[in-house]
Amino acid sequence: MKYIKPTKFSYLPKFLMPLDLLGIFERDPFGNSLLVRRMLIGIVGWLTYARYTVVNRIQIEGTENLENLPINNVLFLSNHQTYFADVIAFFHIFCAVKWGFQNTMLPPVYLLGPRARQYYVAASETMKKGIVPRIFSAGGALTIERSWRAEGREVQRSVDTSANDKIAKALAHGWVVSFPQGTTSPYAPVRKGTGHLIKNNEPIVIPVVINGFRRAFDKKGLRFKKRNTLLTVKFKAPLLVSPDDTVDDIVAKVRHAIEQDAPEWVK
Repeated sequence: MKYIKPTKFSYLPKFLMPLDLLGIFERDPFGNSLLVRRMLIGIVGWLTYARYTVVNRIQIEGTENLENLPINNVLFLSNHQTYFADVIAFFHIFCAVKWGFQNTMLPPVYLLGPRARQYYVAASETMKKGIVPRIFSAGGALTIERSWRAEGREVQRSVDTSANDKIAKALAHGWVVSFPQGTTSPYAPVRKGTGHLIKNNEPIVIPVVINGFRRAFDKKGLRFKKRNTLLTVKFKAPLLVSPDDTVDDIVAKVRHAIEQDAPEWVK
């Protein structure tokens, strides 16, 4: 991991920033108020808490791998099962870890002071469909234009060159969740952009493996499909990446770490 001093931004002039002890005027690198972000994350957290602990059951493993992480330049890479339910669960867990909880979201007192320096990568088309996605977007979405898929169809268009810059800014400020397959389809290939991102920014990479979300929720992750489903979230130890690893090497390591090596029956 390359050490990057955490960035800090404020609406106040630089000489007044030390006076903002409560972070009321603090903002993120993209100009959004962290106070508003905390409020949104807290509200969404309270509204969705029962989805993971009452309607369904969540089993969390490996948060000990998160306890001593720096506040920035940490990249979480996970397999993907729904548009929003996965990310909301991660945000719950990150906030709980901030409050010293280990492998649990009980009780939800952590939502009184949620973690604001957290982001997730999402397709811009997904975040524009309706008021709910737009609210979720304000909670920390890094929207990108996918060059390989749009509206559920395979496409070919120019690569969004601003995507890596956005993610690099977010990494300098906090934690970033990304779904390197870029789709909720299981065993889809890991995009090479993930390899370039790791190569260029040298973050701590935490692989995450989730299961049960596809059974419990619809594709968007907003409606229930099957209640009383076991949802599992497993945080693994940081991925070992050598400076000598090629992009293809990194992609292969990521695919294996998030348990998306295609079985024989898929090949």
